[in-house]
Amino acid sequence: MPPSQTSTAPALGGARWNTFPEVGTMTARQFFTGTEPLLQGVVDALQSVDREVLDAQIHATLGLGTRETSLPLPGGADPAPAIRELAPQAEALGREIATWATMTLDRLLTHRIPMPAGPLVVRSHCYGHLLTHPATDLLMGRRGGPVTMQLYNEWLHQMVLLRDALLPFTNWQGVPLLVTPTGLRHTERARDAFLTELLVRRIRHTGIVDFARHVVTGTSGPGGYGFDHGDGTVLPAVVDGSPLTAPRYLLTWRPAPGPAAHDTTTYVVEAEDYYAAPRTLVEDLPPATGTSGPTTGRVVTGSAGDGTRTAHIEVTRNGTPARVDLGQALRGHRFARHTPTTGTAPAGEARTADLWDVLRAPGLVWTEAGEVTVDATAQDDLVALALLGRLYPENVALRHTGHAGPATADSDRPGRVVIDLPDPETARN
Repeated sequence: MPPSQTSTAPALGGARWNTFPEVGTMTARQFFTGTEPLLQGVVDALQSVDREVLDAQIHATLGLGTRETSLPLPGGADPAPAIRELAPQAEALGREIATWATMTLDRLLTHRIPMPAGPLVVRSHCYGHLLTHPATDLLMGRRGGPVTMQLYNEWLHQMVLLRDALLPFTNWQGVPLLVTPTGLRHTERARDAFLTELLVRRIRHTGIVDFARHVVTGTSGPGGYGFDHGDGTVLPAVVDGSPLTAPRYLLTWRPAPGPAAHDTTTYVVEAEDYYAAPRTLVEDLPPATGTSGPTTGRVVTGSAGDGTRTAHIEVTRNGTPARVDLGQALRGHRFARHTPTTGTAPAGEARTADLWDVLRAPGLVWTEAGEVTVDATAQDDLVALALLGRLYPENVALRHTGHAGPATADSDRPGRVVIDLPDPETARN
């Protein structure tokens, strides 16, 4: 008979609460499963468990607007644009992780995780996560004690780190999180910088990308709008979606179709100072004739050098290409406004411009008077995004074909460019 196989994984118990590798990647669900021994240690340390109290605590910690919230996002009628996207993201993630916790606690009460190395005893620094009064009584009262509190504190902190690590990603379920024997603690410094910028000032998009890079790679890098790492790429969500409906600040993890890359490469804009870029007046372009043919768009990446690369949207019509910097297109998407369904057109002459002429114009296209409309209703999403990269990114608006009136100016500047896009509901049907 062949010799029996024995496990080489260190036994759980004592100070060891996981069997994470020195450096590895996990999905959110896999990481959560790896933290379950901490919750088992809490159950074992308590003389009796009040499930409702622990359930209420994780919901309060991961919720928004509670006394115990770990993410005190500013309120108000008109929060910063990034917060308008990150707040519902945080709420959805918090609910999901809290649901996992509830289901896990129910299971551990009847099917415990064995601790071959003895009862779990873990030291955990206090990170200021407030407890509900019933949770304090349970964990530090006669049924609990310092060991129980330390175990629960470490588990709760790892759940907060997990929620926050996933905040930048639309498809967070498949993001490969970097994990070490201390769980997600390696993200703490980057998380502090990210939350400070988010809560104290209007966070830059590069700040969100940098935090996402720490979550996936454990390292920082040049300021940029995305990055390649390992077997995937992180880019803003609009690269795979509609400029009308895609988030402006959230990112999407895109698994690479080819072999894994060994180094991390940051995507950077071609022209950092768009104010200094050459410009072309719409008034100098020929008026639209309504004869623009169909176009197609695709993303083309440049060669990597010194840890960075650029990328372009290549738009082709009848075999002729036009190239627009992807970084500038993403900047234009963040700056663009959505028009209301009714409004008053700004004063001045109304003009139309041909989409292909705009895409082929040198520099950035703008207008000094009136309102200019560019018809992109027959184009795909990447072509519309490329158009945003060719327009000077101020006083630009997106308007779907179901609008009931002219656009409303966002400022007292005399010129405005409006891109007409297909109704997103119609496009889905």
